[in-house]
Amino acid sequence: MPSTSEQQTATDDVVLVEDADGVRTITLNRPAAYNSLNIELKNRLVETLRDAAADDDVRAVVLTGAGKAFCAGQDLKEHVGLLLDNDPSPLSTVEEHYNPIATSIAEMPKPIIAAVNGPAAGAGAAFAYAADVRIAASSANFLMAFANVGLGPDSGASWTLQRLIGYGRALELMMLPRKVQTDEALRIGLISEVVEDGEALARAQELAAKLAAGPTVAYQKIKQTLSAATSSSFGEALAAEQVAQNELGATSDHHEAVDAFVNKRAPKFTGS
Repeated sequence: MPSTSEQQTATDDVVLVEDADGVRTITLNRPAAYNSLNIELKNRLVETLRDAAADDDVRAVVLTGAGKAFCAGQDLKEHVGLLLDNDPSPLSTVEEHYNPIATSIAEMPKPIIAAVNGPAAGAGAAFAYAADVRIAASSANFLMAFANVGLGPDSGASWTLQRLIGYGRALELMMLPRKVQTDEALRIGLISEVVEDGEALARAQELAAKLAAGPTVAYQKIKQTLSAATSSSFGEALAAEQVAQNELGATSDHHEAVDAFVNKRAPKFTGS
């Protein structure tokens, strides 16, 4: 995507960060291992997501993977090695890594888009489910692989997946793991859009740039009210909407949008 200002980490880093016109692209960068999640990558990803959330110059986020895969989930080679060494790390990684990563994605105070450039499995698929929008390359697929290794879901998949595709389908895909190809994923609502291979990142960045130019403070409230409404009564949802509207009505973005409408010009949002 065109950029007036870009920054990128060294290519040997396990997480790459690139900024362009308010969009931060975060790339999982272990392509030889299909971006599987070892301890180094998990630690860096938590830090990178938190940095994006706290940076006021970042108005939208794209999460993707380097090479042929989005993310293959847990690095099982490292996992098995640690288990054989009686290292306690595998037993604490959900609390120390996966929960913070999933929370940082789901509660990102700005739009976040998953550019699923290839296969996404286990926690990797769950990270995509936690994003606001999922753009998938045509050869991508999704696999809830937890039961295959005798485990249950983590990284928020028990919450996000059933809200995307319904309880029955989510239960089936977790108990009888199989790859969900993009045609089915689009049909059941698991993803937002399918593009040709090699185009997922560019399309996600295009959408992210559009969102970055929009009323990001309103987007944050939209995400918060929708999330809260999933476990609230209708009356509670109405009350939450009222609070959000009162707060948003006092923002500069709202006043700018109204003035732009009256004067027949394009609004310039600042996120304040």
